[in-house]
Amino acid sequence: MNSAASPRPGRRLHRPDWAGRNYSLLTAAAFVTNLGSHGALIAAAFAVLENGGDGGDVGLVAGARTLPLVLFLLIGGAVADRVPRHRVMVAANALNCVSQGLFALLVLAGEPQLWQMMLLTALGGTGQAFFSPAAEGMLMSSVSGEQVSRAFAVFRMAMQGAAVGGAALGGAMVAALGPGWVLAADAAAFAVAGAMRSFLDVSHIPPREAGGGLLADLREGWQEFIGRPWLWGIVVQFSIANAVVGAADAVYGPLVARDHLGGAGPWGLALGFFGAGTVAGALLMTRWKPRRLLLAGTLCVFPLALPSAALAVPVPIGVLCAVMFLTGVTLEVFGVSWMTALHQEIPENKLSRVSAYDWFGSVALMPLATALAGPAEEAFGRTEALWGCAVSIFTVTALVLLVPDVRRLRRRTKEVMAGPPVEAANGSADAERPVGGLG
Repeated sequence: MNSAASPRPGRRLHRPDWAGRNYSLLTAAAFVTNLGSHGALIAAAFAVLENGGDGGDVGLVAGARTLPLVLFLLIGGAVADRVPRHRVMVAANALNCVSQGLFALLVLAGEPQLWQMMLLTALGGTGQAFFSPAAEGMLMSSVSGEQVSRAFAVFRMAMQGAAVGGAALGGAMVAALGPGWVLAADAAAFAVAGAMRSFLDVSHIPPREAGGGLLADLREGWQEFIGRPWLWGIVVQFSIANAVVGAADAVYGPLVARDHLGGAGPWGLALGFFGAGTVAGALLMTRWKPRRLLLAGTLCVFPLALPSAALAVPVPIGVLCAVMFLTGVTLEVFGVSWMTALHQEIPENKLSRVSAYDWFGSVALMPLATALAGPAEEAFGRTEALWGCAVSIFTVTALVLLVPDVRRLRRRTKEVMAGPPVEAANGSADAERPVGGLG
């Protein structure tokens, strides 16, 4: 036997220094939840349509999810900087599991009422409001060193890779089995991911010192947020961009797919190509480290206007898939650059609160946009509404480049990239050791 053909006894596979236990668990759990949620987005829209709803009803259900997300995000961020973040994440996953499971039962039982679907999606949005700031803070505190961009890129590659299978499989399952079974699969995914996140190791983390209360925490997070023009400038940009993209994806996309592309299957395929593009973009970012983080990232947001324009035409499904793939690649360049900038510039004990303001601004207009998508279609026409989405995205992206810090913020050299800024007072609920066991 050739000894070189097999590993030596007792030898274990070596993980990169930045891929510690908590990071690995977070990445695996994100893969599972994204696999389910991308199919569930399609299933929810077609559940409404198959039960007699129209574009306005699809927008109301989508808006019902984002409204509590907006209302509770800031509270969720403050809680996640006070309570161990993994506990917040597990509780939120449990709520999402229950809400999606009940949604699935209603759809499978037949003829769910619009108000019931809105209520259950609102519960899911509440869970996400507490989960998202905690998850982002937990991830950022689990990596450090000069390889943080690579760690974020690999995390996002796994997360977005789930979109490829989740969207394509979800669309196929909706077409073959109906939306109820896809919603049930999403509930199961939340249960599995919550169980995985319960094993996150925070035993070495010192408890946070008592602070000045929830409102004081929110004010402190706001001061951190508003004092950085690059931060609030890009959040304002995405407040508008995410609103119109949400309307296009949640309302107009399924309608265009139903009328011109052949239904849920082709639309799921197009979303799957977007996911494939994000995987390719994340893979690119494991190698490419642009020096001017936010300039490179913002320039790559312009293609986000292309899918709305493609749906406005509408283009054949093959062209739409190509557009979605390109958009995914370029948007992921922004995503990794943005996470790296936050990790580099924001003190660790304020990450969840700043993340909450980031999320709040980014989704604040989404309930209004999705709720008004149907009336806008009736007033102006679907084609005109989609062209308006494309022009809005292009305009706000151009405007944010006028902020000097967006153009000038640079990646730190390795000598000063030991980790996110840390303030000694009031340490985070889980200010984890740098990956690799240092510190």
